[in-house]
Amino acid sequence: MDNLSRKQRSERMSLVRSADTGPEMVVRRMVHGMGFRYRLHARDLPGVPDLVFPRLRKIIFVHGCFWHQHPGCGRLPKSRQDFWMRKLSQNRERDMKNQRKLRSIGWRILIVWECQLKRASLPTRLLRFLES
Repeated sequence: MDNLSRKQRSERMSLVRSADTGPEMVVRRMVHGMGFRYRLHARDLPGVPDLVFPRLRKIIFVHGCFWHQHPGCGRLPKSRQDFWMRKLSQNRERDMKNQRKLRSIGWRILIVWECQLKRASLPTRLLRFLES
C-alpha cells in the first residue's frame, strides 16, 4: 500500500527529472575536466543521449539504476507491482532498441550506471572510452 495519496504521489513523480540529473552532472564535470567537449541531449538521435561527442562518434548515457533496471541493483516498489514491472520492462526494451539503432548508424556507446559514480575507476573508464 502506498503511503502517499494519489495527488501527493503525482506531485512527487513530477519532480523526477530526465535531464540534468545529479548523476549526469557528475559525469559531465568529469568529462569536461578531462578536456572533452560534447553536445547535450541530442534530440535528433534515438534515445536522446545524455552526452554526444559528434567528432568521435561516441555517446554516453547516464542511467539511473531504478528507472533503467540495472541488473542486481534496480529494485521494485512494493505497491502497484504489475504497473511498475511493465513500465520498467518497457524502459529496458526501449533502451536496447535505441542502442541497436545508434550502433547501426555508427555510434559507439558507453552506459554509466548511477551506482558506478562512486567507483574510483570511473574516470579511467571514461577516458579509455573517449580516447579509444
